[in-house]
Amino acid sequence: MTKPPGKLLPLVAALLCGAVLAQAASPSKHSSASAKPAAHASSHGLLSTSTTSKRGEPSSTKPTQPAVKPPAPKPPVDDWNLTGHGKVLYLTFDDGPQHEWTPKILQVLRKHNAQATFFVIGIQVAQFPELVTAERAAGHHVGNHTYDHKTLTRLPDAKVRQEISQGIASKCLRPPEGATNAKIQAIAAADHLHEVLWDVDTKDWEKPGTAHIEHAIMSGARPGAIILMHDGGGNRSQTVAALDSALTKLTKLGYTYRSLPC
Repeated sequence: MTKPPGKLLPLVAALLCGAVLAQAASPSKHSSASAKPAAHASSHGLLSTSTTSKRGEPSSTKPTQPAVKPPAPKPPVDDWNLTGHGKVLYLTFDDGPQHEWTPKILQVLRKHNAQATFFVIGIQVAQFPELVTAERAAGHHVGNHTYDHKTLTRLPDAKVRQEISQGIASKCLRPPEGATNAKIQAIAAADHLHEVLWDVDTKDWEKPGTAHIEHAIMSGARPGAIILMHDGGGNRSQTVAALDSALTKLTKLGYTYRSLPC
């Protein structure tokens, strides 16, 4: 290579020095890119941070709202399809309220988380109205068992209407002794009352013994069965004991207990 003339050496040196100084004064594109904050790094890598929404919330960290499950539909208030709800029994008690045995029946029902229906007599309600209030407060239903427990089929029409109208207000009528006919049914229907009899008669009113009453309940139990017992009309200690024992066994068999839609 030919050396430049001696007069050019100082000029070349000056130009090279100026170029070096100018490059040092301006930051390089590489160094500027490497100094960017981590938050602006590419989001395509495995360790990338989440992107940010217009509202300033990390889009990947927004809580996911759980799907809201609609509540199960409740059965209609006047649902008389008693056999359509699985292993459900309908416990019913006649001739109360009575100051000693009704509270004990209520205690057994509460113990077993059972709902029942009480068919009450008007003259008993007049004596113990607070017990009817207690029955309803506990979630049980109350039915009309006439005013004075007269056999309706033996009465003239006017007296039948009087016995029913003076009984407790309800959607249900249970005629005393189950004595009914087309005339009684027509009178009840005219008053918008659903006549209710039973499927299982425990005959506890005969006081046949705790074991007999319990056996009647157990042997008659089937989905939708209406079971007849009494909380009034006499000593019901056998009924209380039999009910407690039977419900213990029936609950283990998967039965539940509802009030009639009265």
